[in-house]
Amino acid sequence: VQLQASGGGLVQPGGSLRLSCVVSGFENGYYAIGWFRQAPGKSREGIICNNQFDGNTYYSKSAKGRFTISRDSDKNTAHLQMTSLKPEDTGVYYCAADSWRGACREDFLYDYEYWSQGTQVTVSS
Repeated sequence: VQLQASGGGLVQPGGSLRLSCVVSGFENGYYAIGWFRQAPGKSREGIICNNQFDGNTYYSKSAKGRFTISRDSDKNTAHLQMTSLKPEDTGVYYCAADSWRGACREDFLYDYEYWSQGTQVTVSS
């Protein structure tokens, strides 16, 4: 299984950005996917995840109302759409995937098996 994240960059406060994660290698095409980020000097935090098995999506407090996740099954791609970006959203963003249906949890504490490389998001004027 391989994950390839892309789409990071520099954006002004209040702007929007869409990250993409191309996933390959899951035999039956069913997996949970999550987006995480790590800000400088801070530990990694979960932002949003989607469980393809039951359709549930969970949001962190910081993501709710501003970030959404979508999946393009035909292209095996998941997107993280971020709006109303703030300087505190700055960090390295990762997507993660797992074949276990319980991986996507409200507390984001599950340690996904597969991870992408990071993509840098910088929110600054």
